Parts: sequence; structure tokens; C-alpha cells
Amino acid sequence: MVKHVIIWTLKDEYTEEEKSTIKKGIKEGLEGLQGVVPGLIKIRVYTEGLESSNADLMLDSLFENEEALKGYAVHPAHVTVAQGKVRPYTKTRSCFDFIGE
Repeated sequence: MVKHVIIWTLKDEYTEEEKSTIKKGIKEGLEGLQGVVPGLIKIRVYTEGLESSNADLMLDSLFENEEALKGYAVHPAHVTVAQGKVRPYTKTRSCFDFIGE
């Protein structure tokens, strides 16, 4: 199995209320891919980090294998969420993929 972890920081221009709405949209959009993208076993978006956090959201997802992860990256449903709910609002993105469970 392959783990795919992403950490995002939202753009500075948003108020806390706007950030809350954006995070909710990202969470709903990405978690809505469960059962839609082949090979996606589990997907969870965390939006409420501790005060010690220096990022706004984290995606924790699990795929059957590396091919499934590659398919997720180009799957039309994922691309729609990424382009409409994630990329317009995020300032930074860090990714870590690894073999695990």
C-alpha cells in the first residue's frame, strides 16, 4: 500500500472565517473522492490543527499501490476538486508519498 500525505498553507489574504469555509470545501471535496477513484482505500482531510501547527490542512490518504496513486493524480474527479477547491486558495503545498499502511 502507498500513503500519500499533503500539507497545505492557505493564502494570507483570507480572514479566519474565509479560511474556515475554504477548509470545509477542501475537506468535503477530497473526502468525497472515496469510492469514486479506483484504488483509493482511505482519504481523510484534517482541518483543525493544534496551535503549534504552521500549516492549515493535511490530507492523509491510502492507495492500493503506486499505480493507483498515479491514477488518482489524473482522475477527472480529483482534478476538478484540485482545480476548483484547492489550488486557487493555497499558498504552499508539501507532499510525502511512501510505502506503508
